[in-house]
Amino acid sequence: MIPRIRAVFAAMLLLLLTGSGTASASASGTGTGTASTPSTRTPIEHFVYLMQGDRTFDHYFGTYPGAEGLPAQARQAIDPKHPDDGLVAPYPLHDATPVSPGAGPRLVQQQYNGGRMDSFVAAFERQGRDGRVAMGHYDRRDLPFYWNAADRYELFDHYFASSLDGTRANRAQWVTDGPDLSGATLFDRLEEAGVSWKFYVQNYDPKKTYRTTSPTDPATQTVRVPLLDVPRFVDDPELNSHIADLSEYYRDLERGTLPAVAYIASSGAGERSARSIPAGQRLVRQLTSQLMVSQYWSSSALLWSYDGSGGWYDHVKPPAGRGLRVPALLVSPYTARGQVQHGQFEAASALRFVEENWGLRKLGGRTTEVRSLAAAFDFRSPPRQAELIPDDAREAALPVAHRPSPTPVYAVYGGASALVALLLWRAVLLWRAVRPKWRTS
Repeated sequence: MIPRIRAVFAAMLLLLLTGSGTASASASGTGTGTASTPSTRTPIEHFVYLMQGDRTFDHYFGTYPGAEGLPAQARQAIDPKHPDDGLVAPYPLHDATPVSPGAGPRLVQQQYNGGRMDSFVAAFERQGRDGRVAMGHYDRRDLPFYWNAADRYELFDHYFASSLDGTRANRAQWVTDGPDLSGATLFDRLEEAGVSWKFYVQNYDPKKTYRTTSPTDPATQTVRVPLLDVPRFVDDPELNSHIADLSEYYRDLERGTLPAVAYIASSGAGERSARSIPAGQRLVRQLTSQLMVSQYWSSSALLWSYDGSGGWYDHVKPPAGRGLRVPALLVSPYTARGQVQHGQFEAASALRFVEENWGLRKLGGRTTEVRSLAAAFDFRSPPRQAELIPDDAREAALPVAHRPSPTPVYAVYGGASALVALLLWRAVLLWRAVRPKWRTS
């Protein structure tokens, strides 16, 4: 009987310790983890920026209501010098076999054709390929989550890629003010100012750096994550510790350690192929939903955009020195519901916003010329409550997202602790009652 009573004691004691320990952990998980970060000039204390790949605005949102999308008479000649050979109009891709033009910078330059914007089909035809594919586009049936996000938050219809020179150049200008990484990056400035930051990487492999991978393949980790092409971010343990697997993003939200500035690079969900578009939408849904139910929602903003056109058609001539229009959406409690932002923006706009918001030393160059992303926010109104974004085409209205209150949890733990205490006391009484019998037996 003695072993049985001791086992009961041990089990109840373990339950008591486990319960109180969990409650304590929950109570301590409410810190920001960024106590030393300098104060911001706007209510945005946490800025998250994801970059996807190879899509244009007309390709994704050309028929979105209220946006500058596909013109009614949009056509592209199979041969611009001989328009009688045939014209191709934009067409929906709903039932088409998934395709990806896979256009490199040389072909995109040919499509641009010195600003005439008349060779989206012809550039492929000259390669002996079917140029009609460039005119395919999606809508709400294919991109339900993205269109629903636009309905509830903010869509940009004049957000341009940084360059016509391909993924590598655009990714470089995502993190610094130029087409290469020879100078200081945004993260050097953040480090210098003591502002917390992380670069989250989907399926991160620390061994794949500029020393070990090809610099030409857009899927290469060093292209997707430009910092891994810079020796100091690879070799300096302190700087390298800021590059982490994407799973850390979700843990940081839960632990209360989300940095002030976070960049995200996807891998299999990068949207470069048609088959990865559903995965891309699932990824963004996870990123936004978890942010909405975290303690950070009221002070955060999450932006996602694209690093180039990929060969898809867009009718808007870009400003000099920029790439074609790409999709971009902003989810934040400081955006008007369902607003289409018509102002001109690009990746450097986000860099400028971060510089201004945290008072960083300027990178210079293009960031001094562009419109800051700050112009896309509405800081005159109080923060909106989070509205979860549905992922189907029915546009079902979802409830406002609330972070679960710890009060019911603590109440449960309190009740459990009281019950355990009562059981312990009864066990003590039982032990005392049977103890004389053990001595006389």
